[in-house]
Amino acid sequence: MTLDDLFATIEARKGADPDSSWTAKLLSKGPEKCAEKFGEEAVEAIIEAVKDDKAGLTSEAADVLYHLLVMLAARDVPLGDVMDELARRQGTSGIAEKAART
Repeated sequence: MTLDDLFATIEARKGADPDSSWTAKLLSKGPEKCAEKFGEEAVEAIIEAVKDDKAGLTSEAADVLYHLLVMLAARDVPLGDVMDELARRQGTSGIAEKAART
């Protein structure tokens, strides 16, 4: 599965019955709840990384990616826009890119 595949599935579930789809249920609660859930999953991934639990981190990283894409979908931000932004930054030092933001 690719991130594009996952994002397409999330987009397709936007109009689904919240009683039959976890994604639809999350989206029906609004962008703020989607963002909150993303934050919870990110913290759980951090905990697994600190514990050096590779299996736990792998599982939580999958949750983080999924919930990030749900959050993007909730705010109608296409995954392609995020990928374009990453492409724009490619070849630029992270230090230089961050300094250019100020």
